Amino acid sequence: MENNNNSIVQTKSELLFLYESIYNIPNGDPFTGEQRYDEETKKILVSDVRIKRYIRDYLFERKYPIYVVSNKESIDLDGEGSEAARRFKKLQQTFKNLTEPEKILLQCIDVRLFGGIVTIKKAKGKKKAEPSSDEEDAAAFNLTGPVQFALLNPSLNEVELRIHQNTSVFSSSEEKKQGAIGTTTVVPYAINQIHGWINSYSAKYTNLSDTDVNIMFKALWESINNVNTRTKANQNSLLLLQIIYSEPNKKLYGLDRLIKINTKINDEVEKKGEQLRSLEDFKFDFSGLFSIANNDIVQEIRYYTESSKIKKSLIQRQKKEKSKFKELKLSEINFDGEAKK
Repeated sequence: MENNNNSIVQTKSELLFLYESIYNIPNGDPFTGEQRYDEETKKILVSDVRIKRYIRDYLFERKYPIYVVSNKESIDLDGEGSEAARRFKKLQQTFKNLTEPEKILLQCIDVRLFGGIVTIKKAKGKKKAEPSSDEEDAAAFNLTGPVQFALLNPSLNEVELRIHQNTSVFSSSEEKKQGAIGTTTVVPYAINQIHGWINSYSAKYTNLSDTDVNIMFKALWESINNVNTRTKANQNSLLLLQIIYSEPNKKLYGLDRLIKINTKINDEVEKKGEQLRSLEDFKFDFSGLFSIANNDIVQEIRYYTESSKIKKSLIQRQKKEKSKFKELKLSEINFDGEAKK
């Protein structure tokens, strides 16, 4: 889908996205397969790559052109060079009317959001740029993404990982007659907080539009709720916040430390972070968030939630303090309408 929307993002903002994970592995380490974990703080970690993968895969399924794909059929398997170069060649075949690498890459919404890089042959009178792995004959073409997430995002609560054993009917080798047994660790319950940024200066170079951002919000929310793999099922999106600055050079420090969890409910014995198992075991404390809501450098705070408990908590305090909160209308964003060419 070509981005014909002229409403390029003009404002700088920060994002906080909360979702819960229940007896699964929110983000396994690629080398060990075990959940990423901070032994010092006892908090689990979710990487920016994992979050971008959710968004890319969800939009790819809805026929959006995506540059960084996990679907190998979208890569020119017979071509030469890196997968990025062969993916670029596939895009060239799709967008035959375009010759400039920048314009081809920018047809992909993930490049407009997260940036992209491709190595192409230096132009020597050729009509089209060609992917290349020859360093002497190549030039790297790089676009920095205006949307970035923290490299690692710690959960709001402490987590005690639990050992889980799997059995399989398949044996691990030809010589063995019985099925294999595997051991891994699972996360009983975690409230994951993802911290992100949208930079209006970088948005100018990738033509990132307000429409793109809204589509990303919807993809993020729905992909978490609908992911259907064994290790990622049983997740729920809880709250999305976009804190918009009044000026692009302003900065609030420690936004990722504004939301707390209160584990003492109705004067009952306070639970530890690792004892939490559902939303019924704690309350969100939004005091920090409301403390910055009426700061002069904050233009507006947008929120979206499908949790009546969270929504009630936000609205009650918003009315009381007359803060600059505004509800996002993700339900009004139409994937199909935006994706059709």
